[in-house]
Amino acid sequence: MTRARAIAVLGTSSHAGKSWLATALCRWYAREGIAVAPFKAQNMSNNARVVPLADGGDGGSGEIGSAQYLQALAAGVTPEVRMNPVLLKPEADTRSQVVVMGTVRAELADVPWRERSALLWPFAQRALAELQARHELVVIEGAGSPAEINLAASDFVNTRSVIAADAATLLVTDIDRGGAFAHLHGTHALMDAGVRERLRGFVLNKFRGDPALLAPAPEQLQALTGVPTLAVLPMLRDHGLPEEDGVAVDDAIAEPDAHGSMKTIAIVAAPHISNLDEFQPLRALPGVRVAWARDAATVGSADLVVLPGSKHTRADLAWMRERGLAAAILAHVQAGKPLVAICGGLQITGARIDDPEGVEGGLPGSSEGLGLLPLLTRFEPAKQVRPAHARFGTLHGPWQALSGLAWHGYEIRAGRTALLEGAGDVAAALPDGLGWQRGPVLALAVHGLFEDAAVPQALWGAAPASLDAVFDRLADTVDAAFGRKVLLDLTR
Repeated sequence: MTRARAIAVLGTSSHAGKSWLATALCRWYAREGIAVAPFKAQNMSNNARVVPLADGGDGGSGEIGSAQYLQALAAGVTPEVRMNPVLLKPEADTRSQVVVMGTVRAELADVPWRERSALLWPFAQRALAELQARHELVVIEGAGSPAEINLAASDFVNTRSVIAADAATLLVTDIDRGGAFAHLHGTHALMDAGVRERLRGFVLNKFRGDPALLAPAPEQLQALTGVPTLAVLPMLRDHGLPEEDGVAVDDAIAEPDAHGSMKTIAIVAAPHISNLDEFQPLRALPGVRVAWARDAATVGSADLVVLPGSKHTRADLAWMRERGLAAAILAHVQAGKPLVAICGGLQITGARIDDPEGVEGGLPGSSEGLGLLPLLTRFEPAKQVRPAHARFGTLHGPWQALSGLAWHGYEIRAGRTALLEGAGDVAAALPDGLGWQRGPVLALAVHGLFEDAAVPQALWGAAPASLDAVFDRLADTVDAAFGRKVLLDLTR
């Protein structure tokens, strides 16, 4: 069996730039005619996408991290569960839902970290081997840092993946934070020897200013480590990809539209928010300012409020009440201003949320919802994970422009929501109990609303750049920073 070459993108820390660099490399090599696929052995994120569980797409659906989903699209291949065989979805500071090969494995949630890693690595190892057997190149994204020596024995996301794939390895650091050369030197010293011997080069990311000012540091670092600095990547504040790990950036810098107007969309940023990546297109629209709402004032000043998905709806609802956001949301709706609630947000708008088995967070209980819609949600262990091809019914008021519009999304949820009897003023926004409208409130069980270009076009008369345009811009950036010869040499 032939085995594809592999390139690993590791970082000195989280948010160093691993995800976007891996995405850019997937597109660059795909444009060179190389059959490339992404891989991350284990992802920790509540941003997930729906993919087929089996080859051919007829064996049901599972979920993988959004970063690998987008990397597959950049590579021009169909996203699949092998690309992210293990996904940890945090439910609390010390508890995560464990998804293995696209499917929840509830029995692993309480297994201690080190013991669990030993159980998970065989799944990741097999997935990596199968990807290498099917492609010419695999781009591996690491996690955190390969120098976490307290976790070294159980680190299969960085160390074991690099060694198993025999990957040409890059180490990227965020120079904008300061201390980049110390981070690179220290990480080089502490990483596993098997990774160190495969390290081809350092990458400085998020650089602003004159590159000539870096001298003689790269040369001195190479003298100390034997590793060259292969590229200096510019600061790309608007690179077009969503942040992988929750709300990691401040409010977007927005420009007025052609008429000089500006609308504020406030996305409620509760502690257990999920699938925030689906709102990335809003950040690129003219005349739209996206604000992450953590207080009542932000909600109060918004033109549109978004209640996003949640990995622990009852806990997030309690947080909203404690901070005064719940009252602000009710006042927003009472003033006739629009609100869209998605998945967990839909559940929060209802009359009650029941979780008798503690599916979310491990603690059974029941909570009164915001009461904006007469809905009852009950959580069950079985999870709904599937693509959705939706078409709006007849909508009214601020959502009228979406009437009859067809769009593509996805479902990832454990709760089942039903409309209570006697709700005569509630309209079905989507068929099959997937969405409702009451006045200015639009509540949907389907993710991905704003990612379909037809939706922002209908609502605001503008659509963001296509994903292909985003991917090509990233590939152009790495081409200019590395050079074609260096990038091709990494595959040899």
